[in-house]
Amino acid sequence: MDGVDINTLERLATPAFWLDTPLRVSLILLFGFLANMIVRTVIKRVTTKIADGETAKLDKFDPAARKNAKDPRYWLMQDSPIAAVRRAQRSKTIGSVLRSIATVVLATLTILMVLTELNFNLGPLLASAGIAGVAIGFGAQTLVKDYLSGLFMVAEDQYGIGDVVDLGEASGTVESVGLRVTQVRAVDGTLWHVRNGEILRVGNSSQGWARAVLDIPVPYDSDVEKVSELILKTAMELREDKDYRRLILDDPEVWGVEALTGESVVIRLAIRTKPLEQWGVAREMRARLKGALAREGLRIPLLNQTVIKGSAPSAAAAQGGAAAQGEDAAQGGDTAVVDPAEAGSKH
Repeated sequence: MDGVDINTLERLATPAFWLDTPLRVSLILLFGFLANMIVRTVIKRVTTKIADGETAKLDKFDPAARKNAKDPRYWLMQDSPIAAVRRAQRSKTIGSVLRSIATVVLATLTILMVLTELNFNLGPLLASAGIAGVAIGFGAQTLVKDYLSGLFMVAEDQYGIGDVVDLGEASGTVESVGLRVTQVRAVDGTLWHVRNGEILRVGNSSQGWARAVLDIPVPYDSDVEKVSELILKTAMELREDKDYRRLILDDPEVWGVEALTGESVVIRLAIRTKPLEQWGVAREMRARLKGALAREGLRIPLLNQTVIKGSAPSAAAAQGGAAAQGEDAAQGGDTAVVDPAEAGSKH
């Protein structure tokens, strides 16, 4: 026993021992640590560039907007605090996930290489791990799909917290964005939990800009050119209003006649706005148009109404007919009274 101890001590005292297995193990650990540090640094730089992507695009391709601070599009794309927060959240999420994956992979490889240098038989371990990996892979396909889809959605900035989106079956305001599940609050208050792997398309109403589109019906015999000028004038007054000046990005546009019916001509008006402001601008525009059209003696046409009047109507029918005529008179609609005998002769 003493001889064994002496031989071991003598072997440990020789430089050849320390230049063999201990040196290789130390180099493996050192290289694993350095590789992890390098990969994490590269990931940090890449995610920073991803987070600053929109700003870089504006600086490169639109120098006029960058110099003109009064341009609302410059404020929207360059200085928006919401956009800055989204960029920071996106960078943090992507960087955290990629750094964790890199650390786990490099640590696993380093441990396996160290065990190999220590003469451990890794064959059974790798075989068992392979079988377990196949079983887990079959059982967790959906989970992996959800995480990968969530990672790409965050990286591409398809949507973020506070955005109004349409995900197919679910639509509303995004309240939470995870790598596996996205939570969307509908208009009626329903909270939808949508797995990212099930999202096939994303309609986002909160990115870049929005457009308020109004279809205004006017009487069929109206002067279309005159009415279009009135609509455009009213829209320009709205844009010059101090409360809406910053919400509207471009001059309103009258796109012309959108539809024709027997009672009306439909004229389409389009106003480009900041994201999520199109509905408020459209509501204010409708209120102003109502007053402007009323001052010009124009009204939104009503559909023709037909009341069939019998020779001896019942009390209920008479009351219903009187109510219908009274309502139509109050609204200014057209009412045609048809006698049953005349209606029968037409048939």
